[in-house]
Amino acid sequence: MESAACLPRVSVIVPVYNAERTLEDCIDSLLELDYPKDNRELILVDNASTDGTAEILRQSAGESRILFEGRKGSAAARNRGLVNARGDVVAFTDSDCVVDKDWLRKIVVPLQDDRVGIVGGRILAKRPCNKIEEFGEAIHDHDKAINEYKPPYVITMNWASRRSVLNEVGLFDERFVRGQDVDLSWRIFQKGYKIIYEPGAVVHHENERTLSGLFREGYVHGFASVRGLKKHKDLVKQFGHRRFSAKSYDALSLSLIDFVRGRNPDDSICYFAFNLGKKIGKILGSMRFFHVEL
Repeated sequence: MESAACLPRVSVIVPVYNAERTLEDCIDSLLELDYPKDNRELILVDNASTDGTAEILRQSAGESRILFEGRKGSAAARNRGLVNARGDVVAFTDSDCVVDKDWLRKIVVPLQDDRVGIVGGRILAKRPCNKIEEFGEAIHDHDKAINEYKPPYVITMNWASRRSVLNEVGLFDERFVRGQDVDLSWRIFQKGYKIIYEPGAVVHHENERTLSGLFREGYVHGFASVRGLKKHKDLVKQFGHRRFSAKSYDALSLSLIDFVRGRNPDDSICYFAFNLGKKIGKILGSMRFFHVEL
């Protein structure tokens, strides 16, 4: 994998929506990748932005392909990129991420094994960061998501697959506003492919920096998860999933008690804010999707 001749052709796809504040740093990091230019293409998909994003995209048009997707949602934007991709491998990141220079080289290596369906890299908070942003690394912990959680999943801010695998299982389900990466991960997993964690493939994400933002993130995660759990209810049942978890409520209560008593207060209040939002999201998601997940 060291020589250009051995490296696969890769399409890096980034969905973009109202990202004028973070987009230039993202693009700069992707253009500085230590990867042969002849073997990679950068596809930026404007998802009908209404801020200054379009102008930033125009400025990068000479070194990247700019596409437009009017249907709202990152799933639709990523699908637009996929159907236009020329690479044998497709890698995803987000417009509020900055990738390490060797990210692409690292994340494609496990795909030499045809049995591997997805590779997920390490997701860190952009530095400098406060305690809340640092807590976000626990939310986006790919080591746990891939190696501990059953069934495993990968987050699209740091994902690579062979394009043939994605074509085989079908693209992102555009009904999902969030959680479409979990849904696609589970479909690939059910086809018998392995999901691999590559800690050397690092991206830095702009995590939520306030407790209110952490609460909102938890709410969105919880709400969206219900649709995915309903769609894959037979799969998750095989791994012992229960639609009501008393332990999760106990953990939520204990985190608040720990905060009040001053035990690891930063992590305790972050855990409480995120997971309280997640519980409320699941309750309302259960009503929205007619499938109880509490």
